[in-house]
Amino acid sequence: MTFQSINPASGTPVASYDETQRAEVSRIIEKAHAAFLDWRRTSFRDRAMPLRKAGQILRDKSREYARLMAEEMGKPFKDGIAEVEKCATACDYFAEHAEKFLATEEIASDARRSFVTFQPLGVILAVMPWNFPFWQVFRFAAPGLMAGNAGVLKHASNVPGCALAIEQIFKDAGFPENLFRTLMIGSKDVNAVIEHPLIRAVTLTGSTPAGRAVAAKAGECLKKTVLELGGSDAYVIMDDADIEQAAAIAAKGRLVNSGQSCIAAKRFIVTEKTRAKFEEALVKKMQAVKVGDPMAEGTQVGPMARKDLRDDLHKQVETSIHKGAKVLCGGEIPKGEGAFYPPTVLTNVKKGMPAYDEELFGPVAAIITAEDERDAIKIANDSQFGLGGAVIGKDIARAEQIAAEEIEAGCVFVNDSVRSDPRLPFGGVKDSGYGRELSQFGIREFVNIKTVFVAK
Repeated sequence: MTFQSINPASGTPVASYDETQRAEVSRIIEKAHAAFLDWRRTSFRDRAMPLRKAGQILRDKSREYARLMAEEMGKPFKDGIAEVEKCATACDYFAEHAEKFLATEEIASDARRSFVTFQPLGVILAVMPWNFPFWQVFRFAAPGLMAGNAGVLKHASNVPGCALAIEQIFKDAGFPENLFRTLMIGSKDVNAVIEHPLIRAVTLTGSTPAGRAVAAKAGECLKKTVLELGGSDAYVIMDDADIEQAAAIAAKGRLVNSGQSCIAAKRFIVTEKTRAKFEEALVKKMQAVKVGDPMAEGTQVGPMARKDLRDDLHKQVETSIHKGAKVLCGGEIPKGEGAFYPPTVLTNVKKGMPAYDEELFGPVAAIITAEDERDAIKIANDSQFGLGGAVIGKDIARAEQIAAEEIEAGCVFVNDSVRSDPRLPFGGVKDSGYGRELSQFGIREFVNIKTVFVAK
């Protein structure tokens, strides 16, 4: 079996890569474990040096990596540059703060001394998606390696070049040989990797069905998982919102990564009082963006990663229209090569439509009308997902209260679009998964939180 990367803007092959055979997979895991046994005893200072070097390599080669992302999954070049910089920032952040996050904590008890220490687990399997092919990996790897763990990566099959480039970054940065390795395997081979006795935990970012499958196998093997799954982020537009500002935030949030993000804005909830003005403003914002070749200057929305994904999205749009949704712009597959889909706005979206019930993983915005503020909150929470969300309005105190207490999601932003940040915990609830990545909370997911009790 070979892995073939296809340029989604043109449909032309980029490169092909050989599959890692099962016996070699086992050897790679064993070598990663051997590297871990030494790495776990290194100081935070010694771990931080190669991680900072990895950040520098990312910055030095940002254009090369951005081009690779554009070729393999269609990310606009400028967005690729930003993604690489974000990875470098995460490297710097955890190199600086990991020691503090994992410092021994003294706890008073009946003992002469009792304390909690944070010890690495071993080799962690990372199953990662194609939509942010560098960031998804580094947001696991930077804290994971600083915690003293080793990692093996099963990346999405359409970004094999990115997977190997990331492995090379860690090698060139001076990490121990085999501490971080890429496995060129398909989804069918993941269970066997989870079953390997030297794999100690699993992190997955992907679809809810993929998360269920990995969690089931990991649970069978009694191995911890962190899952960041799908999302259908709701943005509640308050009646007092500045409509132009709200539309700008909405369009930016909906079109991030050409709409292919778990935390992209997807459902926009307004009351009848503001619906017409918001529709008009959002359509103008969505129609103003430049769609085209991801390598072309000024491109804001590139192709979707694969034609089958584009076609699936279009079916969701067509079904929603058939059930009564109204198209305000877009909604038709353009002629020509590539997996392009236009920025699309649907209104009159109601429960029972894919645009209401399902995740739309592409540049399609769904406008839902609520009776009032309380109904808007109810609609926002009327979803199987709970990854991110936003509240937009001038009454900051009220918006903050709704964000903190009312919206069922792992993160809620006030007057801004949702994004991840190395300093803040990231993850979801409900069918959007469990566990947290990033920040002091994320780095503690894959450590043994060990109690030490010294008797009097």
